Amino acid sequence: MPAVDHLETLKAFVGVADAKGFAPAARKLQMSPPAVTRAIAALERRLGAQLLERSTRSVRLTEIGERFLGDCRRILAELDEAEASAGGAHASLRGELAVTASSMFGRLHVAPILLDFLVAYPDVSLRTFFVDRVVHMLDEGFDVAVRIARLPDSGLTAVRVGSVRRVVIASPAYLAERGTPHAPGDLAAHDAIGFSPSGGSNVPWSFPAHSSAGADRREIVQPRMRLVANASELAIEAALHGRGIARALSYQVDAEVRSGRLVIVLGDHEPEPIPVHLVYMAGRKAPAKVRALVDFAAERLRREPVLRND
Repeated sequence: MPAVDHLETLKAFVGVADAKGFAPAARKLQMSPPAVTRAIAALERRLGAQLLERSTRSVRLTEIGERFLGDCRRILAELDEAEASAGGAHASLRGELAVTASSMFGRLHVAPILLDFLVAYPDVSLRTFFVDRVVHMLDEGFDVAVRIARLPDSGLTAVRVGSVRRVVIASPAYLAERGTPHAPGDLAAHDAIGFSPSGGSNVPWSFPAHSSAGADRREIVQPRMRLVANASELAIEAALHGRGIARALSYQVDAEVRSGRLVIVLGDHEPEPIPVHLVYMAGRKAPAKVRALVDFAAERLRREPVLRND
């Protein structure tokens, strides 16, 4: 099979995987459906493996297909970058970038940056996915992620832009009626609002234990949960209405704390700040448009008052 034909089969495979069907992929690729079908069949014969499971209603990736899809995306992205470099297109970046972040942070702090990036780079288009779960960047086809977490070792490149705190908050009215807790153990006498992004039961709250037993020791408390919310906005709203004490990340309640609508309690018992990173693949070999977005976003995020940079 000639190399140019093989390249087209890779594009056809990515197109079918993205569109979840042969006909929509054919329309996007400006190919006929039979041509796309032949390209996938030729690719599977070449590899000696089934990449797609077909039915009358749907097309799904096999396990091998899921792994191969990530490799195809990388190969095609590197080819686009090489062509752009050879053509002197670095000064005018073009193409699509996919960005993921947590729901609330994405909406409040990432989206404004992306809108300005579109103005600065008019030939670049963006796709966003703001969701409260860890997105697998390679398998799900994302170029840049904003991660609020202590990152495990991986093959990803991480650029730190600041940190946030995990705080305990309540409304002034609630504290006036029920009293202010001064130690984690005091929470047992309070109502609380839990948060579970999966919609499951809320886990007990843990705090660093201030004792000579060691820094890794934790104090576990279980306040009475009046509400367990799967969206942080709902948990914060419940706290604003005086339904109990809640936990949140500092950026999520910054405006409410500054206005006095919420009060931070147990400040002396906060865990270590949580780092915030921009994460992407391939390091210095990343496409120029990825590096441009990371540099643009990092400079802006480091100036965000809600992110500590100590």
